[in-house]
Amino acid sequence: MTFDLAIIGAGPAGLSMVRALADSGLRIALIEQQSASALADPPFDGREIALSLRTLRILRESGVFDHIPADQVFPLEHAIVMNGEDRHPMRVAPLRGKSALGALVPNQQIRRAVWAAVQGQQGLTLFDRNRVGAIHTAADHVEIELQPVAEGGEGAAVEPAPVSIRARLLIAADSRFSDTRRKMGIGADAHDFGKTMLVCRMQHEQPHHHTAWEWFGIGQTLALLPLSEHLSSVVLTLPPHEMQALLELPDADFERDIARRYQGRLGEMRRAGSRHSYPLIGVYAQRFVGPRFALIGDAAVGMHPVTAHGFNFGLHGVDLLSREILAAVRAGTDIGAPERLQRFEAAHRRATRPLYLATQAIATLYTDDRGPARLVRRLVLDASSRVGPLRLAIATALSEEGLSLRALLPALPGLRGT
Repeated sequence: MTFDLAIIGAGPAGLSMVRALADSGLRIALIEQQSASALADPPFDGREIALSLRTLRILRESGVFDHIPADQVFPLEHAIVMNGEDRHPMRVAPLRGKSALGALVPNQQIRRAVWAAVQGQQGLTLFDRNRVGAIHTAADHVEIELQPVAEGGEGAAVEPAPVSIRARLLIAADSRFSDTRRKMGIGADAHDFGKTMLVCRMQHEQPHHHTAWEWFGIGQTLALLPLSEHLSSVVLTLPPHEMQALLELPDADFERDIARRYQGRLGEMRRAGSRHSYPLIGVYAQRFVGPRFALIGDAAVGMHPVTAHGFNFGLHGVDLLSREILAAVRAGTDIGAPERLQRFEAAHRRATRPLYLATQAIATLYTDDRGPARLVRRLVLDASSRVGPLRLAIATALSEEGLSLRALLPALPGLRGT
């Protein structure tokens, strides 16, 4: 079986790439371990995704946004960043002429929407319930061995026979722990922050006014992602052993503990969804491309959630690479040509590397409870709240382009000249 393009991973990034290439005439193989039914109806995983205005625009242009229910899009109008008990938080408002910084959409709804958007797309063949085996690269193609997953799982009596497909270009979108990336001999710089993140929807007495919080406390980091007026997603970061104890609390004790951590600012709080926890690990691939191969989504850049740019970056990579592929189609040239892949890599690295490094610095600085670090972050936040251009850079980074945090680097200790 021969295709123009093979994409491994039918998550939001992989499916967005499929959608970006609609009407291109390309024959696309989409390879995924999960079943089609699981892709069509993904479970709720607790994650609310912050979409920049740029990302929202791309989703509207691609038709994906049409598949997201209106009541599942929550405007993000303002943001505040607090440092411990400091009475002067940094406040971020929308850019002039804009009513919001962006919007929050449940990850479950994004996955459903991109899946729905590609249904019936001409030229698309889904290989669901398939694992990737050996990958062989030749001068003009890539050959991928697929290992079908037996209906009864790995312990089934009869394992289906492997099949092979051939493509001119292979794209991996199979998570920050990408097995395909390793098979292609590309390493990744991983940073384990040694913390666990809890996400859980909570109802609360006081309104949030569509304002997101980032609150760097002593021994914990708190965030609040505003949904409907008295409903938010609470995000709590703790050392793993402390998180485990919190996850095991009965509901009433859990609710009281969360209200206490937010210092009662939202009044009484009640659990409105399931509790989910995730390890905090950042990943940055050492290369984004190889011969007949490219990485997108978390397989290329797996961000710490403190900047809320994971999916925004993923869609940025999709946009850059799909433009190169479509340009090759229009010109009648090779979609896997090295010069096109290198242009994609250079542009995506320029956009993502500064923010990835800045995120590491922010996460390190703002989770360090030693006195000098607390003083430095107070000074940084104070300067940020007082200097107009810096606030504008932050608002731009959060909303319109989502890729402008280079402007913040002079304010971040240790990143001058990066």
